[in-house]
Amino acid sequence: MKNTMKRWMGVAMIVMAYGAAVAQDPQFSQYYQAPLYLNPGFTGVTPQQRVAMNYRIQWPSLPKAFTTYAASYDIFVEELRSGFGLLLTTDQMGSAGWRTTTAGLLYSYKVKITDKVVFSPGLYFGYGTNGIDRSKVRLGKDLDVEYDVPGSSLDPDVARIGNSSYFDFGSGFLIYSRQLWFGASFTHMNRPSISVLNESSRLPMKTAIHAGARIDLSGGPHNGGRVSYLTPSFIYRMQGKSFSQLDLGVNYHIDPVSVGLWYRGKPFEKTVVNSIAQDALILTLGLYFKQLSIGYSYDFTISEMETASGGAHEISLVWEFSSKPSNRSSKKKYKLIPCPTFNSKEGFWN
Repeated sequence: MKNTMKRWMGVAMIVMAYGAAVAQDPQFSQYYQAPLYLNPGFTGVTPQQRVAMNYRIQWPSLPKAFTTYAASYDIFVEELRSGFGLLLTTDQMGSAGWRTTTAGLLYSYKVKITDKVVFSPGLYFGYGTNGIDRSKVRLGKDLDVEYDVPGSSLDPDVARIGNSSYFDFGSGFLIYSRQLWFGASFTHMNRPSISVLNESSRLPMKTAIHAGARIDLSGGPHNGGRVSYLTPSFIYRMQGKSFSQLDLGVNYHIDPVSVGLWYRGKPFEKTVVNSIAQDALILTLGLYFKQLSIGYSYDFTISEMETASGGAHEISLVWEFSSKPSNRSSKKKYKLIPCPTFNSKEGFWN
């Protein structure tokens, strides 16, 4: 009886530890390079098709670091003034291999406010699964936990841990021109249950408010030479009652190269030890070409975990392409769809 109680306590400890982490969505430092993950209103904002891929490894100095992958595809359909997209994500954390995988469909509609400003509301419909890799968990009579032991037998109590599947729903909007954009997204609006013990454990709704601008430094249009400009932006996230976070910074561009410096934290709040609630300083490097952009960033941890975490590495790729020849009359008709981009695409504005 005592051993059974201990084993169930061990199971509960594992589920509680990973469940607490799952209650907060993974994030990308280069959030502007993961547009569909940021806000369904970004679906179809480019006049071409777009594929985006993102990889992030957080706290690599710790055993079995947090690893996140995302891939998306979206297209703007001119006849419908609508964007359609697909978003896939997977997030793995910890030695017990807790993995969350989601697949979602996105839709947005473009509404002309003025000749230069567009309103883009969007929707997200998704399906997700999460749970522990039970082959990596073994509880003995003394609550020993062993990982990655080939052929290790599962404790019967651990075997009772299941996987959770759920439907997800979100929405968002974006108001943008060539130089400015502002938006908000609302994820997990239906607060899906993610419990792996067949209990009620609701994923809290996440709200993200973001805005950005492009500030040309040349003083006017450039017909030759390199274009230089700044792109400051910010994002403020809230999820549940216990999590909120602010990211703000600026990228400096001399096409095709960009460098950026960003801050993540809450300088307006204090921690329990009366220090500023801050997380990281982020350095970004990017190459922006006509159809392809490549980004790398590193998070320098400035919180209490500074010496132990190893920060975070992140890589992003965004490829834009067209499946049919350019049509000048179509381009002129739909020039009301400007692209809030971090790189220059002069041809689209001709």
